[in-house]
Amino acid sequence: MKKTQTLFVSLLGCATLLAADKPNIIFILSDDVAQGDLGCYGQKLIQTPNLDRMATEGTRYTQAYCGASICAPSRTSLMTGLHIGHSPVRGNYEIPAKSAFGAGQLPLPESTVTVAQILKSAGYATACTGKWGMGQFDTTGSPLKKGFDHFYGYNGQIQAHEYFPPELYLNDQRIELPENKGGAKKIYAPDLILKDTLDWVRAHKDGPFFLYDATTLPHFRYEINDLGEYANREGWTPQQKTYAAMVTRLDRDVGAIYALLKELKIDTNTLVIFAGDNGSALDPNTPIGKLFDQSMGGKLRGFKSTMYEGGLRQGGIARWPGVVPAGRVSDEPWAFWDFLPTAAELADAKIPANCQPDGLSLVSFLKGGPAPKRDYFYWELHAGEPLTAMQAVRFGDWKAVKNGPNASVELYNLREDSGEKTDVAAGQPALVQKAKTLMQQAHVDDPNWPMQHPPKPKQP
Repeated sequence: MKKTQTLFVSLLGCATLLAADKPNIIFILSDDVAQGDLGCYGQKLIQTPNLDRMATEGTRYTQAYCGASICAPSRTSLMTGLHIGHSPVRGNYEIPAKSAFGAGQLPLPESTVTVAQILKSAGYATACTGKWGMGQFDTTGSPLKKGFDHFYGYNGQIQAHEYFPPELYLNDQRIELPENKGGAKKIYAPDLILKDTLDWVRAHKDGPFFLYDATTLPHFRYEINDLGEYANREGWTPQQKTYAAMVTRLDRDVGAIYALLKELKIDTNTLVIFAGDNGSALDPNTPIGKLFDQSMGGKLRGFKSTMYEGGLRQGGIARWPGVVPAGRVSDEPWAFWDFLPTAAELADAKIPANCQPDGLSLVSFLKGGPAPKRDYFYWELHAGEPLTAMQAVRFGDWKAVKNGPNASVELYNLREDSGEKTDVAAGQPALVQKAKTLMQQAHVDDPNWPMQHPPKPKQP
């Protein structure tokens, strides 16, 4: 870590990493965008010029992995630096309403340390805009208790499905949107969230700052206030037009952030990372999945809530002029749990003793070096009906999937079979045993997330 830091300081041409020289850090997290939705990954029908330019001006990663293949655990991994075998949140678990804030996800525990808390301790201003989904304001998982100075958007995951909501939150204060009462669709929430995001960046232009822009686009429910160029596409269903417009709107918002960074002349001191929180939300055989080829010609198997590459790989792009190589395309893997140690190193921030991230710093990798070496990547997911615990592990080019505690282990060679079409487990008993051992090592028991979920009680 010290060696990489020395290289980083040298690169900036200064002897010490003064507060004014610490880079601003922006992580833009899209809700449910698929790798195959973006032009820079091969999309032909949906226009994403700003993200495509981001890839040209920065580095595009073909094997960037999200924390989990559904929302809450994936975001938890990003914020805490923990893979899901160690995470306090391993599924989308909704708890009943206990206050005026309504229902929400299982909250992050008080003891859990986030990247925002670490960066705040290093002098960063911190903001989360868009969707939180890791604890309501009256719980230990409130964003305001997890290192964020500023919050604007949706606190709960279910509320974030509404693009014309009757309310949003500024910090923990409800902001009524009477124009949307009674199902009216007058004010499009992404408009308000983008404005707040840009206003906050403008107010903190002197930095250093950390912005976690957790946009809800293009998550279901599919709604938009302007179909734009897709309004008259012949042969497209209304839902297909809406989805395409939402992805292009996501792209437009990314472009607005970049335009502001250039206007404020902080473009060259700001690292921006873009990714989605999980793979495609849709089966490739659905009208949206098929028209837009979200599986990328069958290259990736699976989608949201699965343990296959289509559910775990994400479009990952990083841009930082003069630091992150322009036009680079990397096939080396990294994962969401690497973000916390990466941000800590960039900020010259100390990771507290009660925070033991599973991730590795990507600072040298971001600058053009090789990805850090590690023994494995691990994923766990508690999902489905009835609730089932699934596991996956990648070691080298090998990927093992176990679709339930009593399921057999599937094994795939990702170098030769990135689409995970051929299970070679029967011919590789030693590798299957290695996968089982890694899964056992990576999983730490948690009373909220047993590997063997009890059956739901029968209804009378």
